[in-house]
Amino acid sequence: MIPNAELTNRIAQWRQKVQDKTITLDEMKEAIVFMRGGRLAATHAASESKAKSRVKPEARNTDDLLRELGI
Repeated sequence: MIPNAELTNRIAQWRQKVQDKTITLDEMKEAIVFMRGGRLAATHAASESKAKSRVKPEARNTDDLLRELGI
């Protein structure tokens, strides 16, 4: 998730309110929901990327393997 100007402004407001100790419980909940949403989206995107990049090894012919072992 790429934060737009409005979200960047909200984050700055939350940080300032935390420093001033004036943030409300509802604002904290809103900030947590926003931050968790971004993390969950990042986790989901990363897991999809990893799944696509996995390459299954080519299945080997068992007769060829036994021949290589001299059996």
